Amino acid sequence: MLLVIVRLPWDGDLGMHAATVERLRHRLLDPGNPLVDANTPSPYYSPWILFLGAVARLTGLSVWVVLRIGALVGLTLLVTGVWRYVRTLSAERLAPPLALLCVVFLWGTQVFNWSGFLGLNSLALTVAYPSVFALGLAFHFWALLARALEGEGAGWAAFLGLGAMWAVILLSHQFTGVVATLGAIATVAGARPGRRVLPRLGAGAVLGSALLALWPYYDFFALLRTGGLEAIHRPLYQHLVTRFCLVLAGVVALGLRARRNPRDPLVVFFLLGAVLFAAGGLTGHYSWGRALPAVLIPAQVAAAVEVAGAARGALRNWAAVVLAAALAVGAWTQVQTVGFVVGRSALPGAVAAKYRAPWTGYHWITPWVRYGDVVMAKTYPARQIPAYGAYTVAPGYPDFFLPDQGRREAAVRTYFAAGSSRSARLDVLRFYGVRWVVQRPSDGGLPPGDRAVRKVASGPGGQVLYEVLR
Repeated sequence: MLLVIVRLPWDGDLGMHAATVERLRHRLLDPGNPLVDANTPSPYYSPWILFLGAVARLTGLSVWVVLRIGALVGLTLLVTGVWRYVRTLSAERLAPPLALLCVVFLWGTQVFNWSGFLGLNSLALTVAYPSVFALGLAFHFWALLARALEGEGAGWAAFLGLGAMWAVILLSHQFTGVVATLGAIATVAGARPGRRVLPRLGAGAVLGSALLALWPYYDFFALLRTGGLEAIHRPLYQHLVTRFCLVLAGVVALGLRARRNPRDPLVVFFLLGAVLFAAGGLTGHYSWGRALPAVLIPAQVAAAVEVAGAARGALRNWAAVVLAAALAVGAWTQVQTVGFVVGRSALPGAVAAKYRAPWTGYHWITPWVRYGDVVMAKTYPARQIPAYGAYTVAPGYPDFFLPDQGRREAAVRTYFAAGSSRSARLDVLRFYGVRWVVQRPSDGGLPPGDRAVRKVASGPGGQVLYEVLR
């Protein structure tokens, strides 16, 4: 993973996070929309990204170097967080390293990549995302909460600090914040705190809620009223067997723990996650599927803890063999992750066939396109171009705080539609102050010989950068 961070493969939302850091580098207090030239808030302006933006502003380092620093911090938090959390569940020396293996390899026979999900291939693509930072912090949060609840409980300051940590997790990655909250509820349920501790827990929750309400970069509670995410998250309910079948070893381990203690924190955590995930599937609220890590993590950790803590003998040997076989299958399923370090050409044929190359990026436009310039582009390039400081006409990702998102998307469709007139296309370019167009020959738009545009550069896949002539 350290070598992956050096290469930092680009896929998915990395361009969004790079663009957000870039906006904060230029305007730390009032950065505006990260993707389009508009003064709107954004849920991507989290405490973690604000910290990275401040690092970029103070040091002058490029956004890609800063993201690598963030990835290193996030990975460190994740590894140490898993270690500390497992230590609250087991004193066995084998449990923490085995839990790390289970968290990254005990998945299924089909690779599944999504932010907030810690399969090795997914982690390689999202290691610089706020979700990895938030999940690493969540493991520390659960560990500290478990320690704070021991005995007579920790003091008021400890629980207030936990409340602030909870708010940072929720603000940094809202879906991981839900997982962190379910894990915290399970930890409290398993600890059965006394009456003296409950007011301190309440004070921490109140402080955390106040910090959520006071965060100045976006309205956290407004996110609860947004919709439109169900279609995007419907794939979370597909191919469950092939994606997660190896986790069944952890479910068996949870069953053993439930027999000994029905209020075991891992068992409660798993059940809370399963109920929320199932409710999302049954009601069509597919975005609730982002709670799936609350099902997977307790099962993965339980598998490690149970095998590490089993009494020596034939039963432990068989359990170890089963878990080792499941981890081997999981490792082979995700072995193509090595390609992010060595490239496809160095992979054996069987591994190369599984490998999917990351995105190439749009660094080739940077000699001409400057910070703050507006670029006309379709969705795929619009997900990457803002990472270099430019804006696009329409955002490459859904933006619920952008009131004219629909009009912007319609403008892009008008520009590239085959039936649009030249005057309609020029009107779009003028209205949004477009200085550059990125397109392929098959995309449509103004033809190459039109006097309103001039070809400036060519990029991968037949893409062309055109300057819009004033």
